[in-house]
Amino acid sequence: MHDADRTRFIDALRALLGARHVLDAPEAMAPWTRDWRGRYQGRALALARPGDTAQVAAVVQLCSAHRVPIVAQGGNTGLCGGATPDASGTELLLSLQRMQRIRVLSAADGVLVAEAGCVLQTVQQAAAESGMLFPLSLAAEGSATIGGVLSTNAGGTAVLRYGNARALCLGLEVVNAAGEVWNGLSSLRKDNTGYDLRDLFIGAEGTLGIITAASLQLFAQPTAQRTALATVHRVHDAVALLQHARAELGAALTGFELMSAHSLQLVQRHFPALSLPLQLDAPWCVLLELSDAESETHAQQRLEQVLGAAIEHGLAGDVAVAQSLAQAQALWALREHIPLAQAAEGLNIKHDIAVPISRMAAFVESTAELVGAALPGARLVVFGHLGDGNLHYNVQAPAGASAADFLARHQQACNRIVHDAANACGGSFSAEHGIGQLKLDELQRYKDPVALGMMRALKQALDPLGLLNPGKVLAAAHDGAGR
Repeated sequence: MHDADRTRFIDALRALLGARHVLDAPEAMAPWTRDWRGRYQGRALALARPGDTAQVAAVVQLCSAHRVPIVAQGGNTGLCGGATPDASGTELLLSLQRMQRIRVLSAADGVLVAEAGCVLQTVQQAAAESGMLFPLSLAAEGSATIGGVLSTNAGGTAVLRYGNARALCLGLEVVNAAGEVWNGLSSLRKDNTGYDLRDLFIGAEGTLGIITAASLQLFAQPTAQRTALATVHRVHDAVALLQHARAELGAALTGFELMSAHSLQLVQRHFPALSLPLQLDAPWCVLLELSDAESETHAQQRLEQVLGAAIEHGLAGDVAVAQSLAQAQALWALREHIPLAQAAEGLNIKHDIAVPISRMAAFVESTAELVGAALPGARLVVFGHLGDGNLHYNVQAPAGASAADFLARHQQACNRIVHDAANACGGSFSAEHGIGQLKLDELQRYKDPVALGMMRALKQALDPLGLLNPGKVLAAAHDGAGR
């Protein structure tokens, strides 16, 4: 884009949104042009901050007329570079953080309609204040936005009971590549009227349209919750404990997390204020959460029965049961600080894999051997949502080694080991973090060719100019046409 065209385009943006909501100085845009992990640093033509859906539509229409690519961004907490512009300086960053209204909250319908810029924690709190529960929960919930978690189909810690973001969304409002607004917001659980357009945009990372609002499903608040931490000696024992807990608790089992002892040791090292309530005398720990509709006493009894049987059968060692909400929050804080502790320890090779639960133990054991043989001294930081088969199988440099050098030299080989192993188990190389720009090659390697062809056809049909988040998820035929 020539300087004169750039000036006209930015002037037109300012006329639409107001001058203070359009930034074009690199230093002013800096917080938005770098991803959360610090892995990707881009440049942007400008940063636009629309305040409502009509303004988003107007901006998209302007970009279409000028052939300017658009990168939509929410809380900028993604882990795959999906919301970071490239280095060309030709893309418009479209921040939805000003769109923070909760439009509807109906306890009778069990529905909350939130705009895309609403922070997840704000939605949780609004639901709680009405006596309801929005169960999507993840470590970045204090900054991740609804538009972002839907665009990546985020999972989190309660997928076992409530499902991922897709399962919690009843409808969407979306601005398409032409700048038209699709009002698909709905409070209906049943609507069998043709193609399910909603599911096209969830998990598409802004490549097919820009989510501006969502109709979210609410649930009744549990009468009581109980949380416990237990040590286990093998992943096989953790899987057996999960099966036992499911059989005894059914839908009351809302969370079941697996954490290696090493991952918790990292938390202790970098966050010493977070104390462990038991000795790490085993290689693994599990974190269980039970939600009960009857009473605190009933919840306590059910959890104690499950854990007592687990100890009796040798599935669990030491056990700590939270006796208060504060203690439960402290247990969850240990789990949620693992990614932060990893970041404090240094760059690491991250994997977000899913495998069938029945093959989880074999996967962990065999992959540890393969990584150890290929990368002697590498430290495995393994944790995740065992209840739904999703592990964050991360590899840290050997103690004392350069983390940056380790990442640069070994990431590709490490990815191949871990992703090939997951694929051989019938699993996936991406469970909840998405593709972004980090995993483009992996998608080409592992995705079924017929599925890739259908994905490209959808991209071409819905974004024929290739202006929506180019270079992410799929490289469309016209990707970068406006440059």
